[in-house]
Order: sequence, then structure tokens, then C-alpha cells
Amino acid sequence: MAGDTQFQLVTFHLGEELYGVNIMDVKEIVKVQSVRVIPNAPYYVEGIINLRGEIIPIIALHKRFNIKAVQSAEDAEIEGGFIILNIDNSKIGIIIDKVARVVTVKAEDVKEPPQMLSGIGTEYIEGVIREDDGYLIMLNIRKVFNAKELQKIIDIQ
Repeated sequence: MAGDTQFQLVTFHLGEELYGVNIMDVKEIVKVQSVRVIPNAPYYVEGIINLRGEIIPIIALHKRFNIKAVQSAEDAEIEGGFIILNIDNSKIGIIIDKVARVVTVKAEDVKEPPQMLSGIGTEYIEGVIREDDGYLIMLNIRKVFNAKELQKIIDIQ
């Protein structure tokens, strides 16, 4: 069908769930680096990193969504990392447990999220895509932080 709207998602694990963000919002994926803590930052801001001379705030979505981080073996360092997002010309990093893959999704496969999903508010969720072994939660990265919070995060830089 020629009229199908398709887009790509970068998928990653947070706790037990599989999440995805639109690839157009993703600047890059980097491995774990040391994060410098910022005093008086919002509770979900882990700190900042210096990425090739750019200061980027790092957000712990685990804290934001109240998700338990997966405690795994020593290889966690290799799999985990940061996804650097470009939100309205500001770069923000989110901590992930493990990068999954890039998937192509048809717009018609995106379903309304159930009322309560793993404790994270449905207002942050763009939709849910059924997978063979469960589902993929598509985050609306612009709604994860309201404008005031976004400004606070950006001001950290």
C-alpha cells in the first residue's frame, strides 16, 4: 500500500519495558560516561556530561517514571548508555539500560496506550505498538517534560 505512513523509532530498554523515541529526535547514542552532579537540579536530572565540548544535561527517566533500574551482570556498562535527544534545538541525554534496535513502524500499527502502563503516565506516551513478545511503548519526548521543566533543564547547561 503506497499510502502507508511509516517512521522509525530508536528502541531501548528501561527496566523491564521496551520504549521507543522517534529517530528524528535522536542526535546520537553514546556509551556511559561519568556524569557531573549539579546541586539543586530537579530530582530526575542526573547531572551533566561534556560531549566533545558541548555540555549536555542527563536525565534519569527511571526517576522520572519511577521505574526500577535493571540490576544485571558486569556487562551492564557495555549495554547501557545515553541517548542524546535534540528537543527544540536543545540537547538532552536520557539514561537507558540497553539500546535495542531501530524499527520501522507503520502509523496504523500505533494504538492508544492503556490507561495505566507500568506506572508511567499515559500523557508521556504517544502510543503502543504490539510486538510478538509484548509491546513497544512509544514516548512523546516533548511531553515527558513540560515547558517550565524543559527550561530548567536547558538552563543547567
